[in-house]
Amino acid sequence: MIDKAQAVIDAVKEKMQSAVTYLDEDLKTYRAGKANPAVFNSVVVNYYGTMTPIPQVASITTPDAKTMLIQPWDRNLIHPVEKAIMDANLGFTPQNNGEVIRINIPALTEERRKELVKKARTAGESAKVGVRNARRDAIDALKKLQKEGLPEDTEKDFEDEVQKLTDTYSKRVEDILSAKEKEIMTV
Repeated sequence: MIDKAQAVIDAVKEKMQSAVTYLDEDLKTYRAGKANPAVFNSVVVNYYGTMTPIPQVASITTPDAKTMLIQPWDRNLIHPVEKAIMDANLGFTPQNNGEVIRINIPALTEERRKELVKKARTAGESAKVGVRNARRDAIDALKKLQKEGLPEDTEKDFEDEVQKLTDTYSKRVEDILSAKEKEIMTV
């Protein structure tokens, strides 16, 4: 019975960690005024009939904090990649010289920074909801195990552990959010 309860704890850890990981990966795609190749992870280009993310068809480098260079492995992709970047509406104006696409990162306006912070907070709240849902599911599973014969005091101990995990992961979400807000608001 205790093995089943420990399995519930392991499962809740995994769910909470995945919520935090998803938030972290999502926030990496936010353009915060400096060159970050991760903003192109969701931009797709038609690569011989298959919609493929740009990082899988080109190398993306950041020679400095305000410039990114995209060099498609196939020169025929320069114009489709350039069009995909324009269509993605990331706020970039790509320039190509026939070999590489150069992107100069414009400074973010104060209004755009506030929008990004609001969007980040919304994503953070979604992550917190994921953490709380995992807690609720774990507590329901522990109560079910108690009805099947798990001692009540043992069940309460496991509930306390679930609550500690919830607090830990909620704090991680807050830390990730405050770091991203600081990054976005730094001019």
